[in-house]
Amino acid sequence: MTQQREVQAPETGTGLNRTLGVPQIVFMVVAFAAPLTVFAGLIPLMLGTGNGIGTPVDFMIVGIVLVLFTVGYSAMTPEVRNAGAFYSYVQRGLGTTVGLGAAALALVTYAVLIVSVTGYLGAAARNVITTFTGVSVPWWILSAAGLAAIGYLGYRNVEVSARVLGVLLIAEIGIVALVDLAIVLGGGADGLSAEPLSWGAFSSAATGTGIMFAVFGFVGFEATAVFRSEAKDPDRTVPRATYIAVILIAVIYAFSSWAMINGLGVSRAAELAAQDPEGLAPGLATRYVSQVAHDGVQVLLVTSFFACILTAHNVVSRYLFALGRQDALPRRLGEVHPAHRSPHVGSLLTSAVISVLVAVTAIGGLDPVTEVYAWFGGAGTLGLIALLVLTSAAIVVHFLRVRTAGVWRGTVAPVLALVALGTILVLVVGNFDLLIGSRGLADVFLAVLAAAFLSGLVWAAALRRNRPDVYATLE
Repeated sequence: MTQQREVQAPETGTGLNRTLGVPQIVFMVVAFAAPLTVFAGLIPLMLGTGNGIGTPVDFMIVGIVLVLFTVGYSAMTPEVRNAGAFYSYVQRGLGTTVGLGAAALALVTYAVLIVSVTGYLGAAARNVITTFTGVSVPWWILSAAGLAAIGYLGYRNVEVSARVLGVLLIAEIGIVALVDLAIVLGGGADGLSAEPLSWGAFSSAATGTGIMFAVFGFVGFEATAVFRSEAKDPDRTVPRATYIAVILIAVIYAFSSWAMINGLGVSRAAELAAQDPEGLAPGLATRYVSQVAHDGVQVLLVTSFFACILTAHNVVSRYLFALGRQDALPRRLGEVHPAHRSPHVGSLLTSAVISVLVAVTAIGGLDPVTEVYAWFGGAGTLGLIALLVLTSAAIVVHFLRVRTAGVWRGTVAPVLALVALGTILVLVVGNFDLLIGSRGLADVFLAVLAAAFLSGLVWAAALRRNRPDVYATLE
């Protein structure tokens, strides 16, 4: 049977500079995933309250699932002509109405993730200042300073952000690699063991919670498609960058968690992580490297959070830019800065909204780590998984309708990814109160995410009724 290829309209110019290659996009995506924050914050949490010493397998499984997702995602990339990432894929596969629902959900998801990490940024910066000067500065002042710097970089050309992120990412991966290698070369606490890589270790503890936390570590990998309009050769650059980012993140996290477990001692790792999760990574740096490495982890933890927020800021501003270009949101959001060739209006709006939300958490007296980071980060994780499921469904439907990919890329891999991600979504919703820490708060955040998606559906209905010409161009 001859395959029929759908005719595509040529990709129209956006006015943004096409300067990004695979390395720059990978830098921004891996910076969004924030390897050092996962090493110092998430892995200890997974060891103490998640899957214990089975944590490396958690990352391996999620990595495999996301590689399967990337197979269909990359196959569909040449047929998605704008830089809206998830919502563009959902719109193409499941229709404009569901696509705008996904767009609204994506904007809220990334917003709560930025608020989450901004809180921890302020707390981490406060710890560094206290360590070196003895002076205690309110976390929200330092968060505000970080948001101001991020707003400045986000307003300018994306290549400036890419350079900054490249330097910061090399530094944080360097310190993680240094601690990992020191543990391996030092033989760990009781000799190196492969037990954390075994199925027995994975299945002996809270596997559902472990998988749930592991997904949080991959937040942002899909951002490769958001930079489509600024990629040199998007049909090749975006898929390559996505594969590299997913595999690199999975390898770093699986190896680092294995090294951490061996550094603590396989028999004691879970217990020690439960007792002092925040002090685990700096303590290992001191024990296996030096006090200087301990201080380096603290400092680079701040820059890691900064890099994560900067990438997320760029992602949100480009979502707004894409929607503005399509007239789904005010046209002004789709304007390009005459000098920087950046989506500056979307960047300014992103800065304003996030600043207000962070101010609300500060006025409310929320703790920046145990409340802002934990609560908003958990909500963002759930939103991301829901978007992954919607996008997987869109990919499956698209290739059933338009046979432009082979059986593996267009059917088998996307269906496997949909089943796996759907299972993870059910798992996360069922255990969401564990991620948030309270059933009541979990219900509030669930309601917010549901309301975001429903508001997108209402938004689509309003466009179809009041501006049918605009709605027709989105189809």
